[in-house]
Order: sequence, then C-alpha cells, then structure tokens
Amino acid sequence: MEHLCCLRCNRELKAGQKSVAVYLFAQTVGIRPRQKSAAQRICFCPQCSVCLAMGLAPDGALNVAAWKMIRDLVGSDPALNTAAWETLRGTVGMLPSGEAGAGSAARPGNEAAESSAVH
Repeated sequence: MEHLCCLRCNRELKAGQKSVAVYLFAQTVGIRPRQKSAAQRICFCPQCSVCLAMGLAPDGALNVAAWKMIRDLVGSDPALNTAAWETLRGTVGMLPSGEAGAGSAARPGNEAAESSAVH
C-alpha cells in the first residue's frame, strides 16, 4: 500500500479516506514510438480541496489546469464540502455537531455565495 499525504498540508491520508486525487502522466503525440511516463497520484484532503477551489487561480498553466479540475469537483456536488466540514469537526473539535449539516446554511455566507459562483 502506498503512503499518501495531502500535497498542500502534508496531512496523512489513510487508504479509503475521503480525498481528491489528481493523476498526472505525460505522453508523446505524433511521435513514434509513442512514449508514456509513469502516472503520479497527487492527493488533497477535503479541506485543502475546498480551500484551493475557493481561492484565486495559482500561477502557471499546469497549476491552473489542476485548479480548474478541483474547482469543478468542489462546485459540482456538496459531498466534498460536507467531508471537509466533517473532518474539521472531528479533528479540530471546533464545531458543534449541529452546525455542520449538508446544506449551505452550515457554511459562512461568503463561502456559500462563492461556491455557487464557482460553476
């Protein structure tokens, strides 16, 4: 089993734990014989995924491409946001259990507005 950590915060990600994985590989096009690199798996914990999606676009074309993919995932379904809140409540213990429901009412007003604008 591969030992995985969040690329952004370096938090350990256990097998089967909720996270976002970005797979990166390179392949030649129009060149024979075709060459392909080994794939790398880059992981982000739910909290970092949501933070990345809500923030400004990073510098660099490759970073922007990955940011857009993560932003699309975060904006397409509330499950990733819910996972981030659940993990935050469980590890930090800062949120009472009734505050982090699945609806947008559980998020601060600015974040709820930003997540709807991300689509």
